[in-house]
Amino acid sequence: MLAITPGEPAGIGPDLIVMLAQRERASDWVALADAETLKDRARQLGLSLTLTAEPTRRAGCLHIEPVPLAEPVQPGTLNPANAPAVIAALDRAVDGCLKSRFRALVTGPVQKSVINEAGIPFSGHTEFLRDRCGIPDVLMLLVAGGLRVALATTHLPLSEVPKAVTEDLLESKLKLLLGGLRAQFGFTRPRILVTGLNPHAGEAGHLGREEIDTIEPVCARFRAQGEALTGPLPADTAFTPSHLADADAVLAMYHDQGLPVLKHAGFGEAVNITLGTPFIRTSVDHGTALDLAGTGKADCGSLEAAIALAEGFSRR
Repeated sequence: MLAITPGEPAGIGPDLIVMLAQRERASDWVALADAETLKDRARQLGLSLTLTAEPTRRAGCLHIEPVPLAEPVQPGTLNPANAPAVIAALDRAVDGCLKSRFRALVTGPVQKSVINEAGIPFSGHTEFLRDRCGIPDVLMLLVAGGLRVALATTHLPLSEVPKAVTEDLLESKLKLLLGGLRAQFGFTRPRILVTGLNPHAGEAGHLGREEIDTIEPVCARFRAQGEALTGPLPADTAFTPSHLADADAVLAMYHDQGLPVLKHAGFGEAVNITLGTPFIRTSVDHGTALDLAGTGKADCGSLEAAIALAEGFSRR
């Protein structure tokens, strides 16, 4: 089965699952979620929903493994008391994937702030999955159509990014990216653009030396091994159509260097993928949208794309 976690219960994650459950499906899904929240959200959206304890593909029905919340949910209103259940759903989903009960994991959006307010250290799904699986590194890759953007660093304050961009980090991220592009996307010789850290990729050292001292040596080593790497390039050059036409993916140095371009290109249809985990994991490209929860105005395109990509990867 494909495991789906709704994420923050006060956000649009439950809405999206209820909306997609209205359609007949080509594969088996199971939602790890609070049953009452899904039923309440269906009523608020004016949709019918039958929850079952067995796999079903019928429209209007959904297979669920209950993960009870501590308190009832008010759409749009965060409640730290329910944060432990959000983590419990992820824990159960990861266990199921590691034991091959589930063939892939698709996650809905979480609200990091309320999880931390509940006393649970949490910087994001990507880091959670790395630590939960006990592996040294993972890579965040976002996909929108033919545009693929990976991040060397993820949820860090901008002031901490320069010291985090080391040769060891870049080597690890590039290996994960190359491996994922080959194994999951089927590229035999992936072409990667690597951005610089500074404006103009450091302007020959006048705007910073990270490109000269750190990024270029790593790129040179991979090129010497026969890999098709270009860079470090200024980000505003790497993301131009002429460069993207000759690339299969871009490795950006930090979160807001790469993601604004990708989300502009395909917001609402983009997918977040974690490379390096021992199972397939995809996710939506958006946040919890608390203001839309329970209104029927949420767009389920990104979750739909995340499910389709997880199913495609599992077949591959």
